[in-house]
Amino acid sequence: MSSVLSIPPATPAQAAAHFAARLSFETDVSDVHADLEARAPGLVVIDSRNTQAWEQGHLPGAVHLPTAEIAARASSLVDPAAVVVTYCWGPGCNGATRAALAFATLGYRVKEMIGGYEYWVREGLPVETAEGRHARRVDDLTALSSGIACDC
Repeated sequence: MSSVLSIPPATPAQAAAHFAARLSFETDVSDVHADLEARAPGLVVIDSRNTQAWEQGHLPGAVHLPTAEIAARASSLVDPAAVVVTYCWGPGCNGATRAALAFATLGYRVKEMIGGYEYWVREGLPVETAEGRHARRVDDLTALSSGIACDC
């Protein structure tokens, strides 16, 4: 018996609804990078990590707003008409999910950047620190070593 087919797959209509819903809640580092580079209007990227993590490195153009401070400070930092993209450390951390929930509770439209800061760095994308902007070598387990997008 097939392990994959031991539970029958969803119907095509159910699958389409499921995957469309996931894409309405999530985005990835490549798409966020493209939008930041293009200066896409109406998008605010939120780093929900603590100050020490922010200072270690963060996405260029991101706003630092730790999750615990979102309820008190979001309205003074983020236009309510903006689409918020939250990120935290990476896939092993649910901080971006918690931050997205906090923004949604306040009435913001929000998406979570899957992969978080970890995959941003592993894909060789630039980060900012007090010393300026820099990037690490691409991790070929997460991106093409040539640095060219996978176009998926």
